Amino acid sequence: MTAQPIKVLLADDEILVRSGFKVLLDLEEDITVVAEAATGAEAVERARATRPDVVLMDIRMPKLDGIEATSHLARIPGLERTRVLVLTTYDTDQNVFDALQAGASGFLLKDAGPAELLHAIRVIAAGDALLAPRITRRLIGRFAAHQAAVRIAEETLSVLTDREREIVALVGEGLSNTEIGTRLGLSPATARTHVGNAMRKLGARDRAQLVVIAYRTGLVTP
Repeated sequence: MTAQPIKVLLADDEILVRSGFKVLLDLEEDITVVAEAATGAEAVERARATRPDVVLMDIRMPKLDGIEATSHLARIPGLERTRVLVLTTYDTDQNVFDALQAGASGFLLKDAGPAELLHAIRVIAAGDALLAPRITRRLIGRFAAHQAAVRIAEETLSVLTDREREIVALVGEGLSNTEIGTRLGLSPATARTHVGNAMRKLGARDRAQLVVIAYRTGLVTP
């Protein structure tokens, strides 16, 4: 049976940007554009209607910016499998951390090449997290380190086993399941199971949220 194409929603207030993305994505057999939105509010409305696998979300949009729209999407029943890939020209630490906190699974700069964008969509759709090379985990950690007032309490981590804590720390360092397995002498499948258990216990939407938790609880330090 042929796999269903990845359904993508394009959210950007510039029609030329959306058109360029659509032309690129329509050339791919495994990706289809199901809707477009010019505002954050439209992105939320059309995501409800089309249930996309991935939303390409600009940050600066009217009627809800991309971060607010991402936060709304993360709370809508039925859209648990919808992943948000934030695309922006602004790679400030505030934007990165706020986007991940809101529920984004990835962050990519608009100056990325076509191959990088297509790879990002496929990675996000597969349930993994993605950060552009220029947006480093050190940057996220540096910003998170200043958020002492809102850090997740140590009690939050008490639900994890020692192995799961170790796994979350390695996810925070950016390791894949295969790399975690190699580091700990586990199979990739076992590593994935531990990651899934940790996500469930911590209420994390995806691996990107585990990265945030790892930094905010001090499991990983910049």
